[in-house]
Amino acid sequence: MDAKEILDTMLGYLGFVAEIQEIETENGVQLQVFTAEGDALIGHNGETLEDLQFLLNRILQCQDRSAPRVQVDVCHWRAMRDDKLRQRVRQVAQTVRLTGRPVKLEPMNSYDRRIVHNTLKDDPELMSFSPSDDARVKRITIQRRTAASHSEGGSRG
Repeated sequence: MDAKEILDTMLGYLGFVAEIQEIETENGVQLQVFTAEGDALIGHNGETLEDLQFLLNRILQCQDRSAPRVQVDVCHWRAMRDDKLRQRVRQVAQTVRLTGRPVKLEPMNSYDRRIVHNTLKDDPELMSFSPSDDARVKRITIQRRTAASHSEGGSRG
């Protein structure tokens, strides 16, 4: 079974009636789920959606260790949330530009941190960085670049 079939089966067992579209993205495959019960499938702050995506990817990995990760979205919720995060990062970046003071963002998972780092990676004035520990959830700091950090590239993990 492919990812779309597995997700359809999972949703069926959970009692959801849904249409699933498979979309090729620059990051791989995304399964876009359309259902009237989107809020229940997304859950509080996307927690149910994250769990569903995690289970789907675990099943795919059990079938084939080299299977690429699949992203699951419901009614474009993740895309809209990502856009809001990018917009918030740009606002914080403007504050850092104006005040010169670094700003620490709220704790984020690796997916959200990647969005923050990618939003600022080409900014000539600002950089973002995360602590280099093994924590799953970390707080990114946005600050002005220094001459040394500019040559290093700036953003990390």
